[in-house]
Amino acid sequence: MKHFRFYNKQDVLSLTKMRRFETKLGERLQVITNANDLELSLKSSSAKFVLIGVPEDIGVKANLGIGGTDSAWEPFLRSFLNIQSNDFLDGNEVLLLGHFDFSDVQKLIGSHAHDADEQLLAYRHAVNMVDDEVEQLIHIITQNKKLPIVIGGGHNNAYPCIKGAAKGWYKAGVIPIAQINAINLDAHADYRPAEGRHSGNAFRYADEDGYLEKYCVVGLHENYITQNTWMDIVNNPFIDCITFEDIFLHEKRNFIQAVAHATGFTEDTLVGIELDLDCIEHTLSSAATPIGITVHHARQYLHFTACDSKPAYLHICEGATKLADGREDGSTGKLISYLVSDFVKAILSQLNS
Repeated sequence: MKHFRFYNKQDVLSLTKMRRFETKLGERLQVITNANDLELSLKSSSAKFVLIGVPEDIGVKANLGIGGTDSAWEPFLRSFLNIQSNDFLDGNEVLLLGHFDFSDVQKLIGSHAHDADEQLLAYRHAVNMVDDEVEQLIHIITQNKKLPIVIGGGHNNAYPCIKGAAKGWYKAGVIPIAQINAINLDAHADYRPAEGRHSGNAFRYADEDGYLEKYCVVGLHENYITQNTWMDIVNNPFIDCITFEDIFLHEKRNFIQAVAHATGFTEDTLVGIELDLDCIEHTLSSAATPIGITVHHARQYLHFTACDSKPAYLHICEGATKLADGREDGSTGKLISYLVSDFVKAILSQLNS
């Protein structure tokens, strides 16, 4: 994990706006005690959750998408660290580990690739390196029975999250085989053919490599699923989906019923909880949409899945505060901080009930 930067307390406090008569999460969050002995530090920490950032857009560019998904991590962190510490969420339950920095890889590709085809191949090759480092860290976190919260970055990181969590929870003795399920709130299935690693085929790779058993997509947009991918999904008994149109146009199920169907479908083992921010209408992302679920729906989704499944990890991805085409939205970081706090509070409420 040569690209990972561990945080110390000063790093955290430098982003925390301390105020008299108040306590912020940044003052309560745990940090690693010894970066040279990560396993021992994790074992000795009382935190249940380990928060990491993967601010990269390599996988998005490898999928011919608009860059910028590397811009959400720091604004999220500034917002999250300044949430009030109170009876609803103390902050001591979370260990803020740090973030990956792949900027050197980005620069190398930008300076050495001579044309668009060569650049595309270079990005797809680089995704494999990102996969390996993210998987290794998720593996270490989960084998020490901590719950990873991963803020991206592109949706390519679902593959190393699934693979690392499956291996780690298996090594910890929590699951009988190195295989987990996944629920994905997304406008896209991200189940494109395995013809080169990118943000559009993470679940295909996880499935074909045997780390993903059951997979359910909630809110899939009919307009953006290829016919061959659709046929692969409907012919696979281990994959299910509920389209956005079936929920909001045909009204076959309401939103919570759709999420409940997904938790029921995947309830036999641990579940990776995935949320692609491009499914939330008017949220800045590589594939931003004017038609989608509301922020309220996204918060309900994370609360419900946290309470009604056995989460293996949480992965929130594809958000941006500034895209390569110039579009900006400074509120994305605050949105992610709400979503993370909703998930953490829901898990804690289950443990304390």
